[in-house]
Amino acid sequence: MPSPHLLRSAGRLAVDATTGVTDLVEAMHAEIARLPLTASRERTSGITGLVYRSVRGVTRLVGGGLDIALGALTPLLGAAAPERANAALAALNGVLGDYLEATTNPLATRMSLQPLVDGATGPPLVLLHGLCMNEAQWRRDGADFPAALAALGYQPLGLRYNSGRAIWRNGAELAELLDGLPGPLTLLGHSMGGLVARSAIAQAGRRRWPKRLERLITLGTPHLGAPLERGGQQVQRLLAASAYSRPLAALAARRSAGIRDLRHGSLLEADDGAASRIPLPAGVASYAVAATTARKPSGPPARWLGDGLVPVASALGQHRDAARRLAFTDTAVFTGLGHLALQTDAAVLRQLQDWLARA
Repeated sequence: MPSPHLLRSAGRLAVDATTGVTDLVEAMHAEIARLPLTASRERTSGITGLVYRSVRGVTRLVGGGLDIALGALTPLLGAAAPERANAALAALNGVLGDYLEATTNPLATRMSLQPLVDGATGPPLVLLHGLCMNEAQWRRDGADFPAALAALGYQPLGLRYNSGRAIWRNGAELAELLDGLPGPLTLLGHSMGGLVARSAIAQAGRRRWPKRLERLITLGTPHLGAPLERGGQQVQRLLAASAYSRPLAALAARRSAGIRDLRHGSLLEADDGAASRIPLPAGVASYAVAATTARKPSGPPARWLGDGLVPVASALGQHRDAARRLAFTDTAVFTGLGHLALQTDAAVLRQLQDWLARA
């Protein structure tokens, strides 16, 4: 029987671990929403600030004994309110999901489809969340995308998955899972979710469901990669250049496989972290939404400032090399909008409703 002292120590470690993960995810969201050249703050901002906060959060996890802390998290999450526990678990999986899976940790999220609207019937519409998020976060800040889409006659299903796994692993499992869905099928992915959807299509092989796939819609998906992850790589290399800062580089390297895959938008195992050259699926109506935090951008959309995480060109698949461009059926760009707001904005919802209402 563990001693009270040991239990208190484990609980303290669990609190430290939870705080570290929360700080990291909160920092990511803050950087996504923050405009460049804003007023100075007590701590560094932009890529530098994100990396320092990430290292600080991961240091708490590693310094306190990662496995002990994670083990102590299980009862702690069980005692928390379900929404908070699920959000914390989704964040933890985004940061350390590949580690959780490799160590068969019970905190690793297993992929599943969750009904999002009670009593909804009709063709399945699978909603795929982004990094460090879960299916419940399609409903927040007063917005309810699942209910609005169900009103069009669809059956919204939320994909719950470990966003820290390699994208190709999630894509391969999703390709198998979708075979059990009947009728016409639509995939709607936010951020990383759009890459997981494309990976599943690319790995479907001779399965039946791709023939039933009618639409693919992506919101702020880094089809050509995300500079935020590229910045993390650059900082990691700089830290590794000095013997004094090398230990920090080892901590910076503890980004999950899913985060690293965002660097170039890798979809397949064969990509090995490099950019994929997978085209959009033939015969499927494919749509893309991008956003820019600028309220009055000028010049061609491909050069506009992105949503704080994903450049407009990346979200629209507009590569300078014509052979690597993604030929979407239609695209839309929204101004004055950040990455996370793509899941809550009323104008974005109206655009989705328009695309989904088309025969």
